[in-house]
Amino acid sequence: MNDDSVEGAVSNNYAGMRRALEGQPKGTIERCAQRLLDIRKTLAPLRTQKKDSSLLLATWNIRDFDSNKFGFGPRLPETFYYIAEMIACFDLVAIQEVNRDLSALEKVMKILGREWDYIATDTTAGSGGNSERMAFIYNTEKVWFRKIAGEVVLPEGHLVVSSKKVKAPKGQPDVEPKTVEMEQQFARSPFLVAFQSGWFRFSLCTVHIYYGADSGEQLKRRIGEIKQLVEFLADRQDQASSQELDLSGAVENYILLGDFNVVSPEHETMKALKSHGFVVPAEIDGKKVRKLGDHFYDQIAVRVKDKRFKVITGGLIDLYADVFRSTDEDRGLYAGFLPKSDPEADPKFKAKTPEALYEKWRTWQMSDHAPLWLEIDTDFTESYLQAIAAGGQLGPKPA
Repeated sequence: MNDDSVEGAVSNNYAGMRRALEGQPKGTIERCAQRLLDIRKTLAPLRTQKKDSSLLLATWNIRDFDSNKFGFGPRLPETFYYIAEMIACFDLVAIQEVNRDLSALEKVMKILGREWDYIATDTTAGSGGNSERMAFIYNTEKVWFRKIAGEVVLPEGHLVVSSKKVKAPKGQPDVEPKTVEMEQQFARSPFLVAFQSGWFRFSLCTVHIYYGADSGEQLKRRIGEIKQLVEFLADRQDQASSQELDLSGAVENYILLGDFNVVSPEHETMKALKSHGFVVPAEIDGKKVRKLGDHFYDQIAVRVKDKRFKVITGGLIDLYADVFRSTDEDRGLYAGFLPKSDPEADPKFKAKTPEALYEKWRTWQMSDHAPLWLEIDTDFTESYLQAIAAGGQLGPKPA
């Protein structure tokens, strides 16, 4: 396929790459092509795991995708190709921090090709929502949308409880500030969608949990959001009505993934996630796939009733192994795209050196989060046939 032909049904559609990179500095198109080759080589072992008998499921917070409200400049045209190349390694990806303007997401979808589709939320109102959407990007040849989708709204009596300090009214300086207890919904509404891949039916819930601070009432609210969500989903699964059961009488399987702002494997945030029967698969639990310095914000937890459920493997992608590298070469290549100085308002977080400014800037190109993934077995053919051969109860059929 030449660079100017129409879109084809390939996973990575690079037909318009020359046109998309027109006007960029000399050498950009060649560099982009070479970096894509490098990514493909690095992620080749992951790509070879794509097969009909399993699902490659991932979660990725793509930082501020793509408003430029923090002043680090918009994403470069080449960046969308790097992001799409990484997404294409999987079958289904939960994306957090998608902006209200969906043009950045649409650029990635065009590169991925026409067998890919997405489902996105509306933005959550209020300052805590940051005008963010959440989305699922999925390969329609591997994953089926089961026509059920919605944002999680907590029922009365199960809201997130937190405290807030209220200042004295204007003109009444002698009145002491007071602390009031509030009941509220999630800062960003979790997104629950029903999917199927192969024989495996499941509801997938993606989140971007409130961050706030690492102590005090804001941390309490963060923990409260996680606790209330896992309790809500667990109760829903345990109280499944007869109308919600599949043909074999099995209840829905739940997978919860996204940015939980988990502090550490031992922290109360992780304990909250692992409550009410939710389990983080051993393949990605704790420090299993993390290097020194990696954070634990992103997690995948499951509450699956299907006894045939099996996690094969999992991992974490190194975003900067091949692009926007910590090298003199790359710092020089991109020097002209960096802001003159760090636009960060808080002096504590300002980059103090050109190297630090580059390291910070590149997180608004790719992200400050890396894709976390699982490979899940979805081929239950043998157990289904064995049940028939033994004259036993049949399991659910594949779509």
